[in-house]
Amino acid sequence: MSRIPTHLDGAPPESRVLLDSIVAASPTGRPLNFQAQMGHAPAVLASYVGLRRAGEEFGVLDGKHRAAIMLTAAAALGNHYTQTIASMLALRSGWNEPQVRALVAGAGTGNDRLDPLLDVVREAATDGGRVKDDTWQAALARGWSSGQLAEAFAPLALIVYTTWFINYADTEPDLPATPAA
Repeated sequence: MSRIPTHLDGAPPESRVLLDSIVAASPTGRPLNFQAQMGHAPAVLASYVGLRRAGEEFGVLDGKHRAAIMLTAAAALGNHYTQTIASMLALRSGWNEPQVRALVAGAGTGNDRLDPLLDVVREAATDGGRVKDDTWQAALARGWSSGQLAEAFAPLALIVYTTWFINYADTEPDLPATPAA
């Protein structure tokens, strides 16, 4: 059973504006359970929304790359609810179901440039942010700049933040698992 209510009754007024922005972008037309739980603590919800907005407003990585990064991180962290959310985002951003399954399995995309970036993300997600120098250098050798590699941390951080909150709050999933996940 969830530790924090998933209903919005009693959520502080400071959370309402943020929750409204989440509803506008939600595939379900409502906040997901973890977002509603975050709404009970405006600082937690604002941090989550800030991470989401940072990539959208300031990032140079496109939405499809950010979605691949988030799904790679979610799969590496092993939380099925986060994997389902990230799979839905990946499908909405243009990845097809076989590609999403490959991302979840860590099998790569077959893209010689993108896969080394995803290797960096996978390593960081599974080793507390640490990445071996060889892995980092392989991504640089495939044309990723230091700035792009730094930016990849933002969608990774969003997934880590979300996954850890879901684990912390013992959030009950409210989405059916996607066929790709």
